[in-house]
Amino acid sequence: MSVFDYIERVTTSPTLFLLVAATVLLTAYAVLHSYFRRLPSNAPPTVSDDLPITGAFGFWTRRWDFFRNARAHTSTGNFSFHAGPHTVVGLSGDKGRQLFFESRDLGLAEGYAVLFGQSPKLEDKEGGEKEEYANHFHRRLTSLLKNDQFKKKLHILISDVQDALDRIQYEPNGVTNPFESIYRLVFRLTIRIVGAYEIAEDPELLERTLKLFEMIDQSTTATSVMFPSFPSPAILKRTYAGARLYMLVQNIVKKRQESGEKHDDPLQYLIDQGDRMFKIVEFVVGSLFAGLLNSGINAAWLLCYLATSPEWLAKCREEIRTIAAKYATNPNAPLRHQLDDVPLEAWEAEFPVVGMCLRDSIRLNLLGTAFRKNISGKPIPTGNGNEVIPPNAFVTYAIADIHLDPNIYPDPEKWDPSRHLPERAEDKKKVHGFVGWGVARHPCLGMRFAKLEQHIITAYFLATFDLSLQDKDGKTLVEPPKINFNGHSAHKPNPPPFLKITVREK
Repeated sequence: MSVFDYIERVTTSPTLFLLVAATVLLTAYAVLHSYFRRLPSNAPPTVSDDLPITGAFGFWTRRWDFFRNARAHTSTGNFSFHAGPHTVVGLSGDKGRQLFFESRDLGLAEGYAVLFGQSPKLEDKEGGEKEEYANHFHRRLTSLLKNDQFKKKLHILISDVQDALDRIQYEPNGVTNPFESIYRLVFRLTIRIVGAYEIAEDPELLERTLKLFEMIDQSTTATSVMFPSFPSPAILKRTYAGARLYMLVQNIVKKRQESGEKHDDPLQYLIDQGDRMFKIVEFVVGSLFAGLLNSGINAAWLLCYLATSPEWLAKCREEIRTIAAKYATNPNAPLRHQLDDVPLEAWEAEFPVVGMCLRDSIRLNLLGTAFRKNISGKPIPTGNGNEVIPPNAFVTYAIADIHLDPNIYPDPEKWDPSRHLPERAEDKKKVHGFVGWGVARHPCLGMRFAKLEQHIITAYFLATFDLSLQDKDGKTLVEPPKINFNGHSAHKPNPPPFLKITVREK
C-alpha cells in the first residue's frame, strides 16, 4: 500500500482522521512545550524522569524517595524538574537550606499559592482593590494572637478540652481513635482562635465546617496543580467546598447584622475591621490550613508515642503533677482539676518535658516539601559554582533533608525526645537543624498558640487517663505505626492506631 493509499484511507475515515489529528497535535504540543520550558545551562541538572507536559510525576507519587534520589545524582545536591508548566528547582544540603529559608528573593506566599494548591480560589464578588493576601493574613493573625487574647480565651480553651475528654471517656469500650477525636478537638480550638463563636458552639455546624475543610484538603492532586484551569473532579470539589464555606460564613454574618448581636470572637474582629466577605473566608480557611493540619496530627501522634514509652509517659506525668501542685488552690482535688489553676504564663513556659516530646513528634511528622518562588526577576546563585535558580522558577526543599539526616539525628526514624536535652541538643548541631516551627525569615506565626494548645491537651489527657496503644483488633502495640515519609504533609495513618483509656482517680 502506497503513501497515497494511507492518506486516502485516513481522510475517508472520520475515526482514523480524528485519531491521527489528535496524535499529531499532541506530539506538536509536547515538542513545543518542551522547547519553551528549556532551562538555562547554569540551572541545576534536570532529573531523568522529567516528562513532557506532566513533568516529574515522582514528585507527586513518592515525594521523599524522588527528592533523595534526585539529590544523589547531582554533584551539588540541587536539581531541576517541572510540575506541569512550572519550572521547579530542588535545593538540599546546608547551603541550599540556608538559601531557601534566608533569601529575601524567594517568596513564600508566591510559592505556596501555586504548588501547594489547597486553598480555594475565592472570587472578589464585592469589588474594590484586592489587597495582597500575605500582608492581610499576617496583620489579622498577629492581632488575634496577642497576649490579651490568649488570657481572655484560656478558660474557654480549657473548657473545650475538658468537654472533649468527657466525650472520649464514654466512647465504646474505652477506645478512641486519636486521629479523629483529638484532631476534632484541635479543630474546635483553632476555630475559637481564628473563626466564629457560632461554629465552635454548635457541634453540627462544627462538623459540617470540618467536612468542607477536609474536602478542600483532599482536593490537591498532581492534575489540579499542573492544570489548574482544567475542570478536574479535584478542582470542582475544591470550588464547591470553597463556595459552601463562603455561604456558611456569610449566613452567620447576616444573622449577626440582622439581629444586632455581636460576639467577642475573631469573626467579629474581621467584620469590625471592614473586611469583605471573600477576605474573611480566605483568612479563616488559610488559618485552618496553618493551624490544624500539623497541630491536629501531632497532638494525636504525641499521645501514641507516649502510650508506647513508659519512660517518657512517667516523665511527662511527673512534670504535670509538679506544675499542678505549684498552682492548685485545692491540692486534694484530682490532678485534672488541679490543672484548672495553672496560669497562662506557666502553660507556655513550664512544660519543658512535654515540649521535647512534641518537638520530636514534629521532627518526624512534618512531611513533604516547603515551597518558595524566585520573585527577584533575575537568576539567584545557589552558592555552588555558577549554578543559579532561574527567574520565576519555583523552589522546593524537603523537610526530611534535615530532619532525617542521620549525621544530625542518629537513628532518625526513631521518636526520641532526649535528642533535645541541653546536653545532646542534636537540633542545634547545624544552622536551621530543626525547621519545625519555621526559621529565619518565615517563622510560624501561630507557633505560640500551637504550643499552648498542645501543652493543654497533653497535660489534661495524661491527668485524666491511663492509656495504651492498640490496633483495630484490640491487640496491644509496643511501638507506634511506621510513618509514610513520602507523604506531602502531616497525615492520619492508615490503618489508624487506637488509644485504650481508663479514667484515673487521682
